[in-house]
Amino acid sequence: MAPEANQSKDNLSLRIRHSNDADIEFIYQLYSQPSCYAGTLQHPYPSLTYWKKRLQNLPENCYSLVAELDGRLVGQIGMEVCMRPRRKHVANMGMAVCESVRGQGVGSELVKSIVDLAHNWLAVTRIELEVYTDNQAAIALYQGHGFVIEGEAKDYAFRDGQYVNAYLMANLA
Repeated sequence: MAPEANQSKDNLSLRIRHSNDADIEFIYQLYSQPSCYAGTLQHPYPSLTYWKKRLQNLPENCYSLVAELDGRLVGQIGMEVCMRPRRKHVANMGMAVCESVRGQGVGSELVKSIVDLAHNWLAVTRIELEVYTDNQAAIALYQGHGFVIEGEAKDYAFRDGQYVNAYLMANLA
């Protein structure tokens, strides 16, 4: 698959591409959605300044893809390839999809694109992620793209007043 992918789903035009500085405001708004910050390690009330610092001038080992559905941004996935010599074959990823388009294949296309980039272009043979154990939709999505649960981290993160567990998942080329 080419680094930029165009897909058609039910007459909708879905395009996956690398993010750019003009997308930062969207990414900031995306991670401001309650289910997006609750499903990641982000906080409520994110700062636009934080996202600008995080996404402008990404290091060479970091990748940020966005999904455009009919010309509007609807999702983002990020991946960091490990720099340490003994783990340079490993990457870690995280993503969010707009609440308004869930279940329409956006997340699937984002995951498919980042897995393709990692395994076929970056020589990454292991992609890791963490997902909360109560996020059944995300777990099923990742399993559909070859990720397997390798373990469970107890009290992994503090969310909405309580500690929650997370599965450690990986996709091996």
